[in-house]
Amino acid sequence: MDFEYSDRSKALLEKLNKFMDEVIYPAEPVYEEQMEKAKDRWQLPPVLEQCKAEAKKRGLWNMFLPADRETGDTHGTMGLSNLEYAPICEVLGRASIASEAVNCSAPDTGNMEVFARYGTKEHKEKWLKPLLNGEIRSCFAMTEPAVASSDARNVECRIESDGNDYVINGRKWWSSGMGDPRCAVIILMGKSDPNAPAYRQQSMIVVPRDAKGIKIVKMLHVFGYDDAPHGHAEVVYDNVRVPKSAILLGEGRGFEIAQGRLGPGRIHHCMRAIGVAERALEMAIKRAKSRVAFGQRISEMGVTKAHVADMRMEIDMARLLVLKAAWAMDKFGNKEARQQIAMIKVAVPNITSKVVDRCLQLHGAGGVSQVFKLASMYAHQRTLRLADGPDEVHRDQVGRLEIAKYN
Repeated sequence: MDFEYSDRSKALLEKLNKFMDEVIYPAEPVYEEQMEKAKDRWQLPPVLEQCKAEAKKRGLWNMFLPADRETGDTHGTMGLSNLEYAPICEVLGRASIASEAVNCSAPDTGNMEVFARYGTKEHKEKWLKPLLNGEIRSCFAMTEPAVASSDARNVECRIESDGNDYVINGRKWWSSGMGDPRCAVIILMGKSDPNAPAYRQQSMIVVPRDAKGIKIVKMLHVFGYDDAPHGHAEVVYDNVRVPKSAILLGEGRGFEIAQGRLGPGRIHHCMRAIGVAERALEMAIKRAKSRVAFGQRISEMGVTKAHVADMRMEIDMARLLVLKAAWAMDKFGNKEARQQIAMIKVAVPNITSKVVDRCLQLHGAGGVSQVFKLASMYAHQRTLRLADGPDEVHRDQVGRLEIAKYN
């Protein structure tokens, strides 16, 4: 394994770091100010559109989508491998607005990959193209309030055939992106055949956001944050009708699509999390160097140096684990790399949460306020231990695959 960044990654990293310094970091306080003054929190602050225009101008747009393993098609993106994109994603994780500024934010990245891999020509023209252009946004709907969705076999939302259409009925929640007024399309996982074998009962289907029968019940908060203008919604689908052409890949192939979608998404989440940890550590060290308590700088205290040492080691270990998973995905594919993917999904959010918690402590009372970003960082990193499957599910998979090596 050679984790030396490719020349292409190095060139992009140089451009991206300059973009972060000159555009994104200065835009962060402007974004927050515009959000505070906005009459409607669910409209995008103008400064982010300015960042997006600058990203396009600098050639920093759509870096996430790897070339198709069989056809080599990049759909007009840079076609970076998972290993090439990993350090890019880490830098983007340092600022919450950065990923959208370069059109590399969730859930759009995963949905674009689904359309690219499994969509029809019609899907690609109608949905993938405007998503790649940043003209619309999207939502992924799988989790349900009535069942334990960590086992996706429990999904109850029905997709029923009716003549030339499918009719969708059910209730979803944690539908990220539904609050965004630019959200135009939903990829929904539902049960199309309750009598089929367990892993062939579910299908994924494309649902226009403006389809009749879609109702937002409420927007959900994450540790008190509403995450506007993105947001996470509880949604009812009441006799929502879509044409048969809306099905992705075919009936009963929902798990197959999920396998392809979630692997790269978990890499992205974890590399962004490492960027969060790096930013938090940087903030904590600067804070510790600037404060004096009991006759000495906080940065000179033994306990501070011990915390900083632990954080440095943990972040570097986490990064290497993610790079190994990215390398395995590129070399062997998502299925063969599933143990490595499950490992990072447990390890990285836990490590990042610990890092941010220590950094919050070093900031004192200010750390839990809105003055610094640490409270928000902690809330979202703790939430990541549930997103894309809880720790317990991934630990079970890692253990099961490890034990199977000795069968």
